[in-house]
Amino acid sequence: NLHASIEDKKILKGVNLEIKPGEVHALMGPNGSGKSTLAYVLAGHPRYSVTAGAIEFLGQDITNAKPEERAQQGMFLAFQYPLEIPGVSIANALRLAYNSIAKAQLKCHSRESGNPSLDVPKFRDLLLSKMSELSISADFIGRPLNEGFSGGEKKKAEILQAAVLEPKLLILDETDSGLDVDALRIVADGINRLRRPDRSILLITHYQRILKYVEPDFVHVFVDGRIARSGGKVLAEELEEAGYNPTSSRARPGREGSQR
Repeated sequence: NLHASIEDKKILKGVNLEIKPGEVHALMGPNGSGKSTLAYVLAGHPRYSVTAGAIEFLGQDITNAKPEERAQQGMFLAFQYPLEIPGVSIANALRLAYNSIAKAQLKCHSRESGNPSLDVPKFRDLLLSKMSELSISADFIGRPLNEGFSGGEKKKAEILQAAVLEPKLLILDETDSGLDVDALRIVADGINRLRRPDRSILLITHYQRILKYVEPDFVHVFVDGRIARSGGKVLAEELEEAGYNPTSSRARPGREGSQR
Protein backbone atom coordinates (compact mmCIF):
# COMPACT_ATOMS: atom_id res chain seq x y z
CA ASN A 1 0.00 0.00 0.00
CA LEU A 2 2.86 2.36 -0.85
CA HIS A 3 1.90 6.00 -1.38
CA ALA A 4 4.46 8.68 -2.24
CA SER A 5 4.51 12.33 -3.25
CA ILE A 6 6.92 14.95 -4.51
CA GLU A 7 6.30 18.59 -3.58
CA ASP A 8 2.76 17.69 -2.45
CA LYS A 9 1.95 16.04 -5.78
CA LYS A 10 0.67 12.50 -5.27
CA ILE A 11 2.37 10.05 -7.63
CA LEU A 12 2.30 6.58 -6.06
CA LYS A 13 -1.23 5.69 -5.01
CA GLY A 14 -1.16 2.32 -3.31
CA VAL A 15 1.52 0.09 -4.81
CA ASN A 16 1.45 -3.56 -3.77
CA LEU A 17 4.36 -5.65 -5.06
CA GLU A 18 6.33 -8.60 -3.73
CA ILE A 19 9.54 -9.70 -5.43
CA LYS A 20 11.03 -12.96 -4.21
CA PRO A 21 14.67 -14.09 -4.51
CA GLY A 22 15.61 -15.12 -8.03
CA GLU A 23 12.60 -13.50 -9.68
CA VAL A 24 12.62 -11.02 -12.56
CA HIS A 25 9.66 -8.63 -12.64
CA ALA A 26 9.02 -6.32 -15.60
CA LEU A 27 7.13 -3.12 -14.86
CA MET A 28 5.56 -1.53 -17.93
CA GLY A 29 3.39 1.52 -18.37
CA PRO A 30 2.90 4.82 -20.21
CA ASN A 31 4.87 8.00 -19.62
CA GLY A 32 3.93 9.76 -16.39
CA SER A 33 2.43 6.69 -14.75
CA GLY A 34 4.96 6.73 -11.89
CA LYS A 35 7.32 3.91 -12.86
CA SER A 36 10.53 5.89 -12.34
CA THR A 37 9.11 7.42 -9.17
CA LEU A 38 8.69 3.92 -7.76
CA ALA A 39 12.34 3.20 -8.54
CA TYR A 40 13.51 6.40 -6.82
CA VAL A 41 11.28 5.84 -3.79
CA LEU A 42 12.58 2.29 -3.36
CA ALA A 43 16.14 3.61 -3.53
CA GLY A 44 15.42 6.37 -1.00
CA HIS A 45 15.63 9.51 -3.13
CA PRO A 46 15.27 12.41 -0.64
CA ARG A 47 12.98 14.51 -2.88
CA TYR A 48 10.18 11.95 -2.55
CA SER A 49 8.05 11.55 0.58
CA VAL A 50 6.39 8.28 1.55
CA THR A 51 2.97 9.29 2.84
CA ALA A 52 1.51 5.84 3.54
CA GLY A 53 2.46 2.20 3.39
CA ALA A 54 5.91 0.70 3.82
CA ILE A 55 8.95 -0.71 2.03
CA GLU A 56 10.35 -3.97 3.37
CA PHE A 57 13.69 -5.32 2.15
CA LEU A 58 15.22 -8.60 3.32
CA GLY A 59 12.71 -8.74 6.16
CA GLN A 60 13.40 -5.22 7.45
CA ASP A 61 11.37 -2.03 7.21
CA ILE A 62 13.57 0.40 5.27
CA THR A 63 10.91 3.05 4.62
CA ASN A 64 12.96 5.71 6.40
CA ALA A 65 16.44 4.36 5.64
CA LYS A 66 19.00 6.56 3.90
CA PRO A 67 19.97 5.78 0.28
CA GLU A 68 23.47 4.65 1.29
CA GLU A 69 22.00 2.31 3.93
CA ARG A 70 19.81 0.66 1.30
CA ALA A 71 22.80 0.31 -1.01
CA GLN A 72 24.88 -1.22 1.78
CA GLN A 73 22.12 -3.77 2.39
CA GLY A 74 22.17 -4.81 -1.26
CA MET A 75 19.89 -2.53 -3.27
CA PHE A 76 21.14 -1.10 -6.58
CA LEU A 77 19.44 1.42 -8.88
CA ALA A 78 20.56 1.70 -12.50
CA PHE A 79 19.44 5.13 -13.67
CA GLN A 80 17.54 5.94 -16.84
CA TYR A 81 19.90 8.90 -17.34
CA PRO A 82 23.21 8.09 -15.59
CA LEU A 83 25.12 11.14 -14.36
CA GLU A 84 28.52 12.10 -15.70
CA ILE A 85 31.25 12.48 -13.07
CA PRO A 86 34.26 14.19 -14.68
CA GLY A 87 37.66 13.45 -13.17
CA VAL A 88 36.57 10.26 -11.38
CA SER A 89 37.47 7.05 -13.16
CA ILE A 90 35.15 4.07 -13.25
CA ALA A 91 37.79 2.05 -11.39
CA ASN A 92 38.13 4.56 -8.54
CA ALA A 93 34.38 5.13 -8.18
CA LEU A 94 33.65 1.43 -8.10
CA ARG A 95 36.47 0.59 -5.67
CA LEU A 96 35.18 3.22 -3.26
CA ALA A 97 31.64 1.86 -3.51
CA TYR A 98 32.77 -1.76 -3.22
CA ASN A 99 34.88 -1.13 -0.12
CA SER A 100 32.18 0.99 1.51
CA ILE A 101 29.61 -1.78 1.10
CA ALA A 102 32.05 -4.46 2.27
CA LYS A 103 32.86 -2.52 5.45
CA ALA A 104 29.18 -1.84 6.20
CA GLN A 105 28.24 -5.50 5.75
CA LEU A 106 31.13 -6.61 7.98
CA LYS A 107 29.91 -4.25 10.70
CA CYS A 108 26.32 -5.39 10.21
CA HIS A 109 27.35 -8.96 10.95
CA SER A 110 29.11 -7.83 14.15
CA ARG A 111 32.55 -8.81 12.92
CA GLU A 112 34.75 -5.88 13.80
CA SER A 113 38.03 -7.65 13.07
CA GLY A 114 39.48 -8.08 9.62
CA ASN A 115 39.68 -5.77 6.62
CA PRO A 116 37.28 -6.60 3.78
CA SER A 117 38.58 -3.75 1.60
CA LEU A 118 40.46 -4.48 -1.60
CA ASP A 119 43.61 -2.56 -2.49
CA VAL A 120 44.12 -1.18 -5.99
CA PRO A 121 45.80 -4.26 -7.57
CA LYS A 122 43.26 -6.75 -6.14
CA PHE A 123 40.31 -4.60 -7.10
CA ARG A 124 41.70 -4.13 -10.59
CA ASP A 125 41.84 -7.91 -10.99
CA LEU A 126 38.22 -8.18 -9.83
CA LEU A 127 37.08 -5.40 -12.14
CA LEU A 128 38.85 -6.80 -15.19
CA SER A 129 37.35 -10.22 -14.48
CA LYS A 130 33.82 -8.78 -14.40
CA MET A 131 34.47 -6.76 -17.56
CA SER A 132 35.63 -9.90 -19.34
CA GLU A 133 32.49 -11.77 -18.26
CA LEU A 134 30.31 -8.97 -19.65
CA SER A 135 32.37 -8.53 -22.86
CA ILE A 136 33.19 -4.93 -21.93
CA SER A 137 36.35 -3.41 -23.38
CA ALA A 138 39.28 -3.05 -20.95
CA ASP A 139 39.69 0.62 -21.86
CA PHE A 140 36.60 1.33 -19.75
CA ILE A 141 38.67 0.95 -16.61
CA GLY A 142 40.38 4.33 -16.74
CA ARG A 143 37.66 6.46 -18.33
CA PRO A 144 35.89 9.12 -16.24
CA LEU A 145 32.51 7.79 -15.11
CA ASN A 146 30.04 8.31 -17.98
CA GLU A 147 31.86 11.39 -19.28
CA GLY A 148 31.59 11.47 -23.06
CA PHE A 149 29.91 8.06 -23.09
CA SER A 150 27.30 7.15 -25.66
CA GLY A 151 23.91 6.05 -24.38
CA GLY A 152 24.85 2.42 -24.85
CA GLU A 153 28.17 2.85 -23.04
CA LYS A 154 26.43 4.47 -20.07
CA LYS A 155 24.04 1.55 -19.80
CA LYS A 156 26.88 -0.97 -20.07
CA ALA A 157 28.71 0.91 -17.32
CA GLU A 158 25.62 0.57 -15.10
CA ILE A 159 25.53 -3.19 -15.70
CA LEU A 160 29.25 -3.38 -14.89
CA GLN A 161 28.67 -1.53 -11.61
CA ALA A 162 25.95 -4.00 -10.67
CA ALA A 163 28.19 -6.96 -11.52
CA VAL A 164 30.95 -5.65 -9.26
CA LEU A 165 28.75 -4.59 -6.34
CA GLU A 166 26.62 -7.78 -6.47
CA PRO A 167 23.29 -6.41 -5.15
CA LYS A 168 20.45 -8.52 -3.80
CA LEU A 169 17.90 -6.34 -5.63
CA LEU A 170 18.72 -4.79 -9.00
CA ILE A 171 16.36 -2.01 -10.10
CA LEU A 172 16.76 -1.12 -13.78
CA ASP A 173 15.01 2.13 -14.66
CA GLU A 174 14.40 2.02 -18.42
CA THR A 175 17.87 0.66 -19.07
CA ASP A 176 16.82 -0.01 -22.68
CA SER A 177 16.01 3.65 -23.34
CA GLY A 178 17.78 5.08 -26.38
CA LEU A 179 19.67 1.90 -27.26
CA ASP A 180 20.15 0.63 -30.79
CA VAL A 181 19.66 -3.06 -31.52
CA ASP A 182 23.30 -4.04 -30.95
CA ALA A 183 23.60 -2.12 -27.68
CA LEU A 184 20.28 -3.54 -26.51
CA ARG A 185 21.52 -7.08 -27.03
CA ILE A 186 24.75 -6.39 -25.15
CA VAL A 187 22.88 -4.83 -22.20
CA ALA A 188 20.31 -7.64 -22.19
CA ASP A 189 23.08 -10.23 -22.19
CA GLY A 190 24.62 -8.44 -19.21
CA ILE A 191 21.31 -8.53 -17.34
CA ASN A 192 20.93 -12.24 -18.03
CA ARG A 193 24.44 -12.86 -16.71
CA LEU A 194 23.42 -11.10 -13.48
CA ARG A 195 20.46 -13.43 -12.89
CA ARG A 196 20.99 -15.64 -9.85
CA PRO A 197 18.77 -17.62 -7.48
CA ASP A 198 19.49 -15.16 -4.65
CA ARG A 199 19.18 -11.95 -6.71
CA SER A 200 15.95 -10.21 -7.70
CA ILE A 201 15.49 -7.86 -10.63
CA LEU A 202 12.90 -5.14 -11.20
CA LEU A 203 13.06 -4.17 -14.87
CA ILE A 204 11.20 -0.94 -15.68
CA THR A 205 10.52 -0.38 -19.36
CA HIS A 206 8.16 1.20 -21.89
CA TYR A 207 8.66 -1.41 -24.54
CA GLN A 208 8.39 -5.13 -25.02
CA ARG A 209 11.56 -5.32 -27.10
CA ILE A 210 14.01 -5.90 -24.23
CA LEU A 211 11.75 -8.68 -22.95
CA LYS A 212 12.56 -10.59 -26.14
CA TYR A 213 16.06 -11.00 -24.69
CA VAL A 214 15.38 -10.90 -20.91
CA GLU A 215 12.51 -13.23 -20.07
CA PRO A 216 10.60 -12.02 -17.00
CA ASP A 217 8.84 -14.23 -14.49
CA PHE A 218 6.11 -11.61 -14.07
CA VAL A 219 4.91 -8.57 -16.00
CA HIS A 220 3.03 -5.73 -14.32
CA VAL A 221 1.14 -2.85 -15.92
CA PHE A 222 1.59 0.43 -14.06
CA VAL A 223 -1.17 3.01 -14.52
CA ASP A 224 -1.77 6.22 -12.54
CA GLY A 225 0.55 5.36 -9.67
CA ARG A 226 -0.46 1.77 -9.06
CA ILE A 227 -0.25 -1.71 -10.51
CA ALA A 228 -3.36 -2.22 -12.63
CA ARG A 229 -2.71 -5.68 -14.02
CA SER A 230 -0.21 -8.53 -13.64
CA GLY A 231 0.59 -11.59 -15.70
CA GLY A 232 3.30 -13.48 -17.51
CA LYS A 233 5.40 -12.69 -20.58
CA VAL A 234 2.35 -12.94 -22.84
CA LEU A 235 0.96 -9.81 -21.16
CA ALA A 236 3.89 -7.79 -22.52
CA GLU A 237 3.14 -9.10 -26.01
CA GLU A 238 -0.50 -8.03 -25.66
CA LEU A 239 0.58 -4.55 -24.58
CA GLU A 240 2.88 -4.26 -27.59
CA GLU A 241 -0.12 -4.93 -29.82
CA ALA A 242 -2.92 -3.15 -27.96
CA GLY A 243 -1.09 -0.42 -26.03
CA TYR A 244 -1.95 0.88 -22.57
CA ASN A 245 -5.41 2.18 -23.37
CA PRO A 246 -7.52 1.02 -20.40
CA THR A 247 -10.58 0.71 -22.65
CA SER A 248 -8.87 -1.90 -24.79
CA SER A 249 -10.43 -5.34 -24.43
CA ARG A 250 -6.98 -6.93 -24.34
CA ALA A 251 -5.10 -4.48 -22.14
CA ARG A 252 -7.69 -3.40 -19.61
CA PRO A 253 -6.63 -3.43 -15.93
CA GLY A 254 -7.34 -6.53 -13.94
CA ARG A 255 -8.43 -6.83 -10.32
CA GLU A 256 -6.41 -5.13 -7.63
CA GLY A 257 -4.73 -7.32 -5.06
CA SER A 258 -3.64 -10.04 -7.47
CA GLN A 259 0.00 -8.93 -7.66
CA ARG A 260 2.89 -11.06 -6.42
